[in-house]
Parts: sequence; C-alpha cells; structure tokens
Amino acid sequence: MTTHQVIVIGAGAAGLMAAGQAAELGAETLLLEKMRRPGRKLRITGKGRCNLTNVVGLEEFIQRFGDNGVFLRQAFHQFFSTDLLDFLEELGVPTVTERGGRVFPASEKAQDVVDALVHWVRKQGVALQTRSPVERLLVEKDRIAGVVDARERVYRASAVIVATGGASYPATGSTGDGYRLAESVGHTIVPIRPALVPLEAAGDVAPRLQGLSLRNAAVRLRIDDQQQADAFGEMLFTHFGVSGPMILYLSKLAVDALRAGQKVELSIDLKPALDHKTLDARLLREFDAQGKKHFQNLLKALLPSKLIPVCIDLTGIPAHKVAHQVTAEERARLLKWLKDFRLEVIDHRGFEEAIVTAGGVALDEIDPRTMESRLVKGLYFAGEVLDIDANTGGFNLQAAFSTGWVAGRSAAQVR
Repeated sequence: MTTHQVIVIGAGAAGLMAAGQAAELGAETLLLEKMRRPGRKLRITGKGRCNLTNVVGLEEFIQRFGDNGVFLRQAFHQFFSTDLLDFLEELGVPTVTERGGRVFPASEKAQDVVDALVHWVRKQGVALQTRSPVERLLVEKDRIAGVVDARERVYRASAVIVATGGASYPATGSTGDGYRLAESVGHTIVPIRPALVPLEAAGDVAPRLQGLSLRNAAVRLRIDDQQQADAFGEMLFTHFGVSGPMILYLSKLAVDALRAGQKVELSIDLKPALDHKTLDARLLREFDAQGKKHFQNLLKALLPSKLIPVCIDLTGIPAHKVAHQVTAEERARLLKWLKDFRLEVIDHRGFEEAIVTAGGVALDEIDPRTMESRLVKGLYFAGEVLDIDANTGGFNLQAAFSTGWVAGRSAAQVR
C-alpha cells in the first residue's frame, strides 16, 4: 500500500493537466494510466495534428456544447483558450490558428503536445505509472480514501481525480472505465452513445458513390419528416453510408433520433449557391444550348462523374435521351433532385469510429467550480467522462484541459 495526496486516473489530456497542476501546487501526485504509454488518444486527435482549441469567444464556445455548455462556464473562466495557448508556449509548443478558429501545434504533430505534457508532469514531480488499470474506488464514510488496481494493489489518497476519457476509440484505452467507477459510488450515468460519428444509409446509393467527396454541399437533417438541423461544407460517401465534417456535426441528433425509433433522412442540396428559380433558369439554358446532347453527357457540366448514373436512376430520365426532348416534368424532377437528394439513415457507426462520447457522469452531481463530486468528498471528475460533448473544432479538447486544470488545482487543496 502506498499513500499520496492526489491520485489521477487516466493520462490523457484532462489527466495530464490535472496531475501537473496538482503537483505544481505542492501535492504529492500519482498518475495511473492503464495503457503502456500516456496520451494515446491525444496522439491521434485532429488526424494526428491535434486540434487543441478554438479562438471563438466564450459565449460561442459554450454554445457549441448545447444545453450542457453552461456547466463549463466556471471552468472556462478559470482556464480558457488564451490560457492554454500561453501554457503551451511556455512548454515549448508554439501554435497556429487556421480556418474556423481552430488551433494546432505549429509542428502539426500531436506527438509534440503529448511529449511536452509528459515532460512537464514529470518535471512537476508527478509519479507516472503506466500499465496500471484501476479496478475500484475506495470510499470511507462518504469520503474518497484511495483506489485499488487490477492487481489488488491499494493506493490511498486524500483526493482522487477520474479522467479516464469516454468510450470512443477504445483501442486507445477509452473503454468506459470511468463510468463504471462513478456508478459504483452512487453517481448517475447519462446513457452514453457515439457522437461525431459516421452514419449508415439504406440502399445501394452510398456504396455506389464510395470515395466521392462533396466539398460545397448543404445537408439538412430531417427527423420524422421535419427539418431539425443543417450544415454546409464537406461530406464523404463510404461503403456503408456517409462521413465527413458535415455529417459528424449532425450525427448526435441523428444518433439520438435513431435510438428513439424515429425516421432519419439526409436531404442533400447539391447546388446550394443557387435557389430553385436560378437553378431552373440555368437548366433551361443548358438544355437549349446543348439540345443535341444526350442527357448523361449534359450532366457532366452539373455533377461529378460518379453522381451521374445515380442521378439518372433516381430521376428516371433516360441516359440517352437528347436534351431538347427532355420534358418540363422531367426537368422539374431533375431540379428537385439536385436541391433535395435524399438518403435514409438507418444506423450509426460504433464507438470505434466515434470521435467523442455523448453522455457520462451527470453534471448536476458535480460542482462546476471545482469538479468535485457532490456525493463523495475528495472525488473529482475531468474530461470526456463527464456528460459534455461538442462538435469538431477543438472544443472538446479545450473542455478536457479546462476541467483537468480546475480538478487538479482543487484536489491539491484537499487535506
């Protein structure tokens, strides 16, 4: 049995920040990581480039987390994006800001961020112990007393921080351990589900379009025949359905609707820059100017080549029909399809392909000023294990760093 002032479970973004902050304030700190190396998930964020945070203002930042964003206000007031960038600069990790306010390390290497954080926590005196999965929490008289690992080794502490991540990308070690630990001491777990995840589509249209990327399309998410959200930008067709930034952005609503048994559709506008009237006028000009062309050849000026046979099938206009023979009714069908190309969503991919996890430890059981449990004294939570998630753009990683910062500094004051 060993004794420490603070024990942090999980050496990801939140755990590394929490451990380093606790130790910086003088707390004897032990950081337990079940994987062979720390920061496994952090290494692959932003496709290996590590989208650290975003430079949008506080109010917009909070809005990106939906209804639960207000919980993060206290943490962001204590440690926000500008503080993170200054902190990383001090660690020797300069950053650059790109389109959409997204911030990356200047080297574009997530590994540099992990290395800097690990070096920093060691410099603060943190005892980092890998291959040490925590099996259970020790609680005595509603107060944390320590943890027990998978080998039944007991580590006693005045404060414990659970920063085990979510359930997404389980190969990195995020296998939902924190939910089990929290639930075992009485915490409520909001049902977890994949978020920022690709969607599966019905039929053979998506597989036929596999590999096609649409860069300037608009997508509307329809649930039970009512539009619920929309996005503009890039999407990708895959062998199972659709992915890409727009789809990931819309996926949380789609996942929740699917789980509720609702009908989910994507309405794709292939020509979002043109309203119906303008697009119809363009079609008329194309048909008049190229009246002797076959319909399939005329479409080359309108669509990527992979979309042409799909368009022909879904509009029912014969491929070899010459343009000047296309009827007004057929042109109307083409117009409607270009502005409202439908895909039925029948499922979503699993946690293995989800960027983050929605759901987690219920926020009303956590003090947002300290990240301390309202049920167990000396027990803290930080990062994705909490019921917080946002869309892409660096928001989720900032939340991990901010809640880790607050939890670490709060835990260091427990005696």
